[in-house]
Amino acid sequence: MPRQVIVNADDFGLSACENAVILGAFQAGLISSATAMANMPAFKPACVLARHPLLEGRIGLHFNLTYGRPLSQSIVQRPTFCDGAGVFDLNLSRTRLWLRRRDRHAVLEELEAQWQRCLDNGLRPSHLDSHQHVHNIWPIGEIVARFAARQGVPVRLARNLEQNLSLPKRLFKDLLNRRLSNLAGATADYVCTPVDLRNAEPPPDGLLEIVAHPNQLGADFGDAYLEPGESLSALLQQRLPGVPRVAYSAAGEATPHRAQAVL
Repeated sequence: MPRQVIVNADDFGLSACENAVILGAFQAGLISSATAMANMPAFKPACVLARHPLLEGRIGLHFNLTYGRPLSQSIVQRPTFCDGAGVFDLNLSRTRLWLRRRDRHAVLEELEAQWQRCLDNGLRPSHLDSHQHVHNIWPIGEIVARFAARQGVPVRLARNLEQNLSLPKRLFKDLLNRRLSNLAGATADYVCTPVDLRNAEPPPDGLLEIVAHPNQLGADFGDAYLEPGESLSALLQQRLPGVPRVAYSAAGEATPHRAQAVL
């Protein structure tokens, strides 16, 4: 079994509904961290919620290059990333290994703008990942990992507990994760979705991050990755019994803080 698990809810700030579900999942002790989308309509309310004692220090930045409007100017003029109306419309192969200098500059400028919007709203991100895994595109990943290192925060690796990966994809992900780890320093050892956790054996040791998108399931919680009606809570209990759920900020501590339900 892994030593500890981070259950991270992506898309905090996407909508009022998403914010409410993520707050409820924290209160239920289901998740131990979340990442916020700085250019989304419900981002400012998410920053207010981030001051709640259960959330404080546990919210990262969900770097976004695929949805909504950017916060910086240079990227609007780059057809690789935006359409003619200035809306994100990523036009980049997942196997791309390089970017033009102006594109690299635009990505970094947008990352800095999204990070700064967090700071301007009283939120210092505890870690970094990305919407639709855009930092798994090699040159974007390098930019994100270097930025994370400068800020002294961890960055999410590419999923590495997937089943049925072709050999080329597995080799690519292994190389990418080595590069991200070398550039950023602190990361989890393993990353998976709830479906990966259900279908594969949990890792034997180390720190595991589960990429979650919780949704309401009556009084319980499901997940966007799971089948309708399938309980994320039950899955975690079944597959990771007794494994402490921690935030990145608490990972590695001998006695990690456990999320407690708020009555």
